[in-house]
Amino acid sequence: MGTILLVIALVAIGGALGTLVLATGLGAGQPTGVARSLDLIERTIDKREVGKSDLPVMERLVAPMLNHTRALAQRLSPTGANERIVRRLNLAGNPGSWTVERVMGAKGIGLLVGAVLGFLLGGQLSVRGLVICAAAAAAGFFLPDLLLMNTGQKRQEELRRGLADALDMLTVCVEAGQGFDAALLQVARSTTGPISGEFARVLSEIQIGKTRGAAFSSLAARTTVSEAKTFVSALVQADRLGLPIGNVLREQSNQMRLVRRQLAEEKAMKVPVKILFPMLLFIFPALFIVIIGPGAIRIADTFGNMH
Repeated sequence: MGTILLVIALVAIGGALGTLVLATGLGAGQPTGVARSLDLIERTIDKREVGKSDLPVMERLVAPMLNHTRALAQRLSPTGANERIVRRLNLAGNPGSWTVERVMGAKGIGLLVGAVLGFLLGGQLSVRGLVICAAAAAAGFFLPDLLLMNTGQKRQEELRRGLADALDMLTVCVEAGQGFDAALLQVARSTTGPISGEFARVLSEIQIGKTRGAAFSSLAARTTVSEAKTFVSALVQADRLGLPIGNVLREQSNQMRLVRRQLAEEKAMKVPVKILFPMLLFIFPALFIVIIGPGAIRIADTFGNMH
């Protein structure tokens, strides 16, 4: 009996020592006390640690699908496709829901959807069906690029229309005695449209440490509007040479109004050419029917009675 109790005591002591050693070894690198509390506060939760039922639908369903289709589109895209998409996103104003990864994922989804629709339209495994399937897949693959390009072109046209008014306000503010940065802030607050966002971004870049010339050069790189590039070039040159900024803005404002008037005259000269084809296809046939129709009917009746 005494031997059994001794063995049980030795086993218990050994188990306690083993548990103590394991606890010490596992917790050796872990913070304790206040450090552990701070670590728990600053620690971010990884998505893999959250139950799938606790994640939103976008994270549970759409995000994994976009990851797979993005990899497919990345393999099919030529070298430098990401840089071109970044350029188009800058021209489109970097919409909040548009990123390079999402555009690539959308291209992959468009490819798969277009291939399925093309296969359904083709109807059978033939040369015609394969051609339709390939054409539909290519259309779905390039559809996000076309949408992004269209968005960028519309935004650049809005920027062109708002640049002249914004430049007039900037000139007035500077000539009234405001500093150039304060005038930029006033224009960004008072105007609407893409030009307001671009001026606000330029001001933010200046505030975080960029030089004025570098910030405006970035603006020129984000636009295709020739007037904006000319304005930025003149402004950067004046900043380098130390010329009075008010005189430069006044001259650029006058030049901008002249260019605006020339563009309006150009569009007015194009109107007759653009309206010619609708008149030939839709207006003239109706006029011919109304004017010549009754006479043609009478001529036909006259010749019919003669016979």
